[in-house]
Amino acid sequence: MNFFENTRKPQGFGGKLMTKMMNIGHAKLSQWGFSNISVNPDAAVLDVGCGGGANIVAWLGKCGNGHVAGMDYSEVSVAESQKLNAAAIKQGKCCVVQGDAFAIPFPDAVFDYVSAFETVYFWPGLEKCFFEVNRVLKNGGTFLICNESDGTNAADEKWTKLIDGMKIYTSDQLIAALKEAGFTEIKTYSNTKNHWISIVATK
Repeated sequence: MNFFENTRKPQGFGGKLMTKMMNIGHAKLSQWGFSNISVNPDAAVLDVGCGGGANIVAWLGKCGNGHVAGMDYSEVSVAESQKLNAAAIKQGKCCVVQGDAFAIPFPDAVFDYVSAFETVYFWPGLEKCFFEVNRVLKNGGTFLICNESDGTNAADEKWTKLIDGMKIYTSDQLIAALKEAGFTEIKTYSNTKNHWISIVATK
């Protein structure tokens, strides 16, 4: 397995290293993504594909009276996220579970926000996964997607060759899948300089 496969599913020592790199490397993208939404401090949140757990930390900072759940299908990511957020887990403000985006292990209509930072590239069957996100969101809930690649930069395609199962989507492709999954109000934000994209969809 080449090292970059760890971006899809961190494993072993290389995976631990990748989760730490993700936490640092995605920080600016995350800040920009968060700037496109307003957050209720009492919110219940799910971060899907939580990686190294840095975005759980960010959510906890915004939802001081709420609860933040993290989910990843990588054992390494779950362990690293739990380690980083150990204090919040001990206080009952956070939990991190192992699970897949196509079968999210939570009941219907329990979250105010679901976020997906740098992860939808790897979700098998986008509409099915987006339907699952819709299912666990409360009515009026928000789904935040943030990607460093907006599908318009040819240089990004090298990653799809390096990383098995990775697909880069344009905003139009993401919007079509979101509509198919039942999302109504969909807003798109672009950072054209960096080819970043953020989509905010409301149930």
